[in-house]
Amino acid sequence: MTENERLALFSLIDDPSPFVRTALLNTLCNMGREGLDLLQEAIDGPNRILSWHAARLLSELQTSDPAQEFRMFIQEMNYEMESGWLMISRVAYPGLDIGDICQQLDAMASRCSELLVKPTTAREQCLVINRVLFHEMGFRGNSERYTDPDNSFINRVLETKRGLPITLSLLYLLIGQRLGTPIEPISSPGHFVIGCFDEQAPFYIDPFERGKFLTAGQMLKRIEAITLAPNISHLAPASTHETLARICRNLTQHYSESRDSSMAKLFQGFLQKFKEAYEKQA
Repeated sequence: MTENERLALFSLIDDPSPFVRTALLNTLCNMGREGLDLLQEAIDGPNRILSWHAARLLSELQTSDPAQEFRMFIQEMNYEMESGWLMISRVAYPGLDIGDICQQLDAMASRCSELLVKPTTAREQCLVINRVLFHEMGFRGNSERYTDPDNSFINRVLETKRGLPITLSLLYLLIGQRLGTPIEPISSPGHFVIGCFDEQAPFYIDPFERGKFLTAGQMLKRIEAITLAPNISHLAPASTHETLARICRNLTQHYSESRDSSMAKLFQGFLQKFKEAYEKQA
């Protein structure tokens, strides 16, 4: 965080607007430890009014309802992939350390940068990400416990180095974003992957299979095996909304299978919120 960014956040701590307060709480929440440290700095500072407001914000952050925060995120429709996945994960793990997770992602991207000799093509960058994630760090698909809800939460994926096609793809995407790699989420039927359209012929990557490269033709054959009518639209980039909703859909199903009806109902409710938000926009 730059000094100007820090001062800008300080200036909002005592803002009376409910909208500003909500936005500030979301920002501080996503900042993790850095956000908490900033509030503590204001609490310890000489400005007694600012200190009082900062203490209230800190109390709200520490007693916040992650499920309600995610509902607000859905309703605002200002979607960002990393924030959305972190919020979904906080629903199951309220004590999740956002700052630590962001540092882990930064460290992975930094390791990739060390191995890149620029200029590099998108394919070469993906080969390096493959090396770091799947060979050096040992991430792989959790075929043994595929329906375990923990496969959907970023903190557990990082801890166990196991995940679903969609969550390993999101991890891949977040590393790629830090490197500036032109890759996109692809919500193909039955199996989420990563796509790259930066070269003359698009190519796809399956993080569940340790970064296997696939052509468009190979992807269509995969889809044909599980659906009667594969369509080229199945290979197009997915929106952030579609991606986050698919995680919630998986969790609804997996919690139902594990007979945790309360969590299944909670994530089903998030899906309904996504639907309502887009119906309202239409």
